[in-house]
Formats: sequence, structure tokens, C-alpha cells
Amino acid sequence: MARKAARRIKMSKEIILEPVNPSTISTYISVGKKSYNQHYLHLWEGENSNPYINTSFTVSVLEKELMDPNSINFLVKVESHTIGIVKLVKNAKLDEHPAKKALLAEKIYLLKEFSGRGFGKKVLSEIETYAKSLDKQVLWLDTMQKGGPIHFYQKNGFTIKKESELSLPGAKTAEKAMWVLTKQL
Repeated sequence: MARKAARRIKMSKEIILEPVNPSTISTYISVGKKSYNQHYLHLWEGENSNPYINTSFTVSVLEKELMDPNSINFLVKVESHTIGIVKLVKNAKLDEHPAKKALLAEKIYLLKEFSGRGFGKKVLSEIETYAKSLDKQVLWLDTMQKGGPIHFYQKNGFTIKKESELSLPGAKTAEKAMWVLTKQL
């Protein structure tokens, strides 16, 4: 079914970031788990991503995030299709950038069948528009040092600021290295 939907959706369709609400928590969790595991299962010992899933994609976690005025979660939609999820932290200090001027894109996950088709670029554009509406000067995120995402973000104007590391238990030592990337707005 998802592959059929992926073929039907044309690039000309508008990306919509739809805020998550109590009635769409289960969709956010389902799409978040699936997209994360499609792209990042290799990071985990025994391909067990539960240390991350349990801190990111449970009903109790999402209910807390929805009550936090500094956090906003979105379903990424094209027409009526949910193709991914986004989580933003509205005020997120980064080194010399004060919280009120910096927005953290904590999660940007697209289902694999929608990757590589230009949707990610459109999602970044929507996030940038949202950040500018909050009068932010910098957008930042963490990404793995290995793999394709680093190249995607650099192609879209992000630069490496510093090293970081995945700190959850169960992550493979060889896969923990991350970069903090920034983009001036």
C-alpha cells in the first residue's frame, strides 16, 4: 500500500507540517518508529532500537511533549498521506546562540519510500519558514557522521559546527559519532 501511495504522490504536491494533537499521537508514534527503524536500525547492538524508541515514541513521551510549550511535533503530510514526522524545540541554546534565537530540529524522519524524492528538501524549507516566523537566527540539528544525511544537510546549507555523540545505551560504539550542524537564517 505505501509503495502505491509513494508512486502516486508527485513532487509538485505541497508538504504540510500538521501539528500533532491527542488524536494523532498514534500516527506520529507509528510513522516515527517505522521511519526511524528503516534508516537507523544499523546503529544499535542486535538491531534493537528500543533504547531510542522508548525515549521518543511512546504515548507517555508524546503526551509530555504535547504539554511542553517549548516543543512542537508535526506529522509530515502530502495530501492525506503521512510520509514522516518532525519534532522541533523552539528555544534551544547552542553555544553562543541564545535559546530565544535558536531552533533545534530534533527529529526529521521520512518513511524510506518517500526518501530521495525531494520531500526532505521541502520539509527543511517548511522548518526554516517556521523558524523565521519565531524570529530565529539559527536552525540546528544533530546527525550521524556516517551515512547520507550529512551530505543532504550540507547540500541544503548546513555547516558542521562541532562533534557530538549518541549517548543512549545499546548504540554501537562505531556508530555513535555525530555532528552538530547549523544553518544561519
